[in-house]
Amino acid sequence: MTLSLEPAGGGLSLGLPVAGGASAAVTATLRPLEGRDVALFRLDGGKHRGAIGPPEGVALERLVTLALELGVPIVGVLATSGADIHEGVASLHAWGRVARQVSRASGVVPIVFAVIGPCTSGPALMLGLADHVVMTPDAFAYVSGPEAVAEFTGVAIDRIALGGAAVHDSRTGVASLVAADEEDALLAVADLLSYLPANHVEDPASVPLSVDDPLDRPCRRAAAVVPDVARASYDVRTVLADVLDEGSLLEVRARYASNMVTAYGRLGGRPVGVIANQPQVRAGTLDIEASRKAARFVQHCDAFNLAVLTFVDTPGFEPGKDLEWRGMIRHGAELVHAYAAATVPRICLVLRKAYGGAYIVMDSRELGNDACFAWPGAEIAVMGSKGAVQILFGKRLAAIGDAELRQKERAILEAEYDARFCSPVEAAERGLVDDVIDPQDTRRVLGAALAVHARKRETAVARKHSISPC
Repeated sequence: MTLSLEPAGGGLSLGLPVAGGASAAVTATLRPLEGRDVALFRLDGGKHRGAIGPPEGVALERLVTLALELGVPIVGVLATSGADIHEGVASLHAWGRVARQVSRASGVVPIVFAVIGPCTSGPALMLGLADHVVMTPDAFAYVSGPEAVAEFTGVAIDRIALGGAAVHDSRTGVASLVAADEEDALLAVADLLSYLPANHVEDPASVPLSVDDPLDRPCRRAAAVVPDVARASYDVRTVLADVLDEGSLLEVRARYASNMVTAYGRLGGRPVGVIANQPQVRAGTLDIEASRKAARFVQHCDAFNLAVLTFVDTPGFEPGKDLEWRGMIRHGAELVHAYAAATVPRICLVLRKAYGGAYIVMDSRELGNDACFAWPGAEIAVMGSKGAVQILFGKRLAAIGDAELRQKERAILEAEYDARFCSPVEAAERGLVDDVIDPQDTRRVLGAALAVHARKRETAVARKHSISPC
């Protein structure tokens, strides 16, 4: 595939020269990227290795302002050593002005950065303001460099180990995707933007549905891959790929908090955001990183009018002293906050396990989803039968002296609990799910629900803003 960055005729240049006639570290232009207009800047040159000084700050601030006025995405190509120390404190003011404008653009127009080299000090924080960051293998980003780390902590570390692409891909979640080189990074940027509207007042563009992939296609692979045994693992991405339009699944931050899948896709040609527990990793439990990853993606989808599809298969929150001490309560509440505040169409499907508080935060009916379905083998309950029976009948079982008889009685009690409390039919009778569906009908049912709710418009509560748990 060849990258189409600029057609004949060129773009509108907004770059400003550095004082003294030298080339600026930044160039700013309005250009089509794969057929879509974007506000594009490159911060990777000049006499001080892409450092941000006053001229660069003016150019970037102007570009972001224009992107807001025109309602077009912001795309940045970054290789910067940070604020220009040759310009002194004026460089810090320049960076602050840029950061303020980028913050104003958040949730108004998509912001996607490609990091192709160093991105250090203050400008590195700008990566945290972006919707997505694509990094090349030789890129690195950090706020405090190896020298400062060694001096302050006594730990010797190199730039790549401290903030390389692999670190941000798997440990920090800063990188949404890792690309082979700069051209591949810009292709990845274009791919990400293809699922998003140009700004927050537009809807994402649909694509024609392929005649070879009808909406009523049976989901045989999805139905077959999920084991009947509740504790058996499987790759939920097989389910997602089969339910969504063929070839449309694009997972982001795949190696960060991989017990939670966040992805784009299309269903019936309509772009959607997808949240799914991943039973293949940590049994699909929720921890701090998974909760934060999912919460931010829900907020992102809500900001840019993407319906959210949630696929649930989780035994609950992961237990642990360290998790609780690090704030599992607050970070778990981030996901509640994100779902409850979202005004886009929200459709939930319980594939298998949905227990306790984790069931609630995964866009349950109580959080206000628009449609909720379950597969016949789904278990929706306060907890699994094994734990529940131990709590409810522990003393009774302990009183049975014969181990074999005790085990038989436990099995009977667990089966009774499953039949009474874990059946999706019970949940349907209580109105917690709209329907129990045949797994092979999943694509058709979700597609129909999405079509019904596609034009949903919900008025937000009149207030200055809500307060995030974190």
